[in-house]
Amino acid sequence: MNCQENPHLIHAYCDGELDPMRCLEVEQHLRICAACAQQYRALQGLRTTLRQEGLYHPAPADLRQQIRDSLEHCPPAPASTPAARPRFSSLFAFAAGIAAAFAILFAGQFMNQGSATDPLLAELTAGHVRSLMAGHLMDVPSSNQHTVKPWFEGKLDFSPPVKDLAASGYPLTGGRLDYLDGRPVAALAYQCRKHVINLFLWPATGAAKGEPIATQDYHGYHVLSWNQDGMTCHAVSDLNTGDLTTFARAFQKE
Repeated sequence: MNCQENPHLIHAYCDGELDPMRCLEVEQHLRICAACAQQYRALQGLRTTLRQEGLYHPAPADLRQQIRDSLEHCPPAPASTPAARPRFSSLFAFAAGIAAAFAILFAGQFMNQGSATDPLLAELTAGHVRSLMAGHLMDVPSSNQHTVKPWFEGKLDFSPPVKDLAASGYPLTGGRLDYLDGRPVAALAYQCRKHVINLFLWPATGAAKGEPIATQDYHGYHVLSWNQDGMTCHAVSDLNTGDLTTFARAFQKE
């Protein structure tokens, strides 16, 4: 990525409009370019500010009433052929009603999908896809939690919980550093049959153990998120949601 030739990529990245490969390029650039990283944080702050309820105001009651009154006093449309007019009007009204219903349904689905697809969800999925590339899954390949956990010392400003879940059917295979949500994070790799599970962890303010798990889907991948012991946890995999939820519960209980 060249931030001078492509100044709009940061905006597209924040809006979740990039494919996983392009997301990887932007994330790698954010690690080495302080100016773009600052721009990314500023855009994230702006998005948060624009979502505040105080920026939106309902129309005054008198304005709403004026609009209603103007609609009630609109002159009727000129009549066409008297014999054909009633039937045509009925058919047109019926078709318009059907079209409006589909438009409202489509808009509702689009808004729900858009609200669910936040930048962090795209980042998590891109991080998972990136890890599946050759040589990207682990910085420290080991199934021993006492080997993986010390490896993070001095590389992060927190100590991530590393747990061996082999007894539950989810063996630990290693760990690595990643960059999500504008900061370095810990990524633990687990295995379930032939499926890879990436568990991303970083500190969460006020997080309580056992907070309910939230599930989201993005581009064919499942993302389970919860807070535990002062950490925010995000498990990402193409594993079915049932087994992925079992993994999350096992990590919570360990």
